[in-house]
Amino acid sequence: MTPFGARLRALRAARGLTLKAMAEDLGLSAAYLSALEHGRRGRPAPGLVMQICGLLGLIWDDAEDLKRLALVSHPKVTLDTGGLEPTATLLVHELAEVLETLDPGEIESLRALLRAARRSARPR
Repeated sequence: MTPFGARLRALRAARGLTLKAMAEDLGLSAAYLSALEHGRRGRPAPGLVMQICGLLGLIWDDAEDLKRLALVSHPKVTLDTGGLEPTATLLVHELAEVLETLDPGEIESLRALLRAARRSARPR
């Protein structure tokens, strides 16, 4: 499941909408909406995200949050390590090999490490 899919499912459930009813309201098939929620489809188009925000009554920060999650929720990520150090390529391959075996705590620890590295790399 992608971050977008998890949030969409939670918002839908909180409003008491069934998958079928929401799909009909959006002019989508229930199968497509289910695939979006489960991360079996690529990132949704910006227009669809806006439709979803309208249907769910999301405004301001909630709508921006859902848009941001859509941008980072493509289930297949391609990383180009061309021109980087060889260890960068090794890192990407090692992560790909073990990602599905990591527990949520390990994943969050890696994310925290990456966020810290990103903060320290920002120009001041």
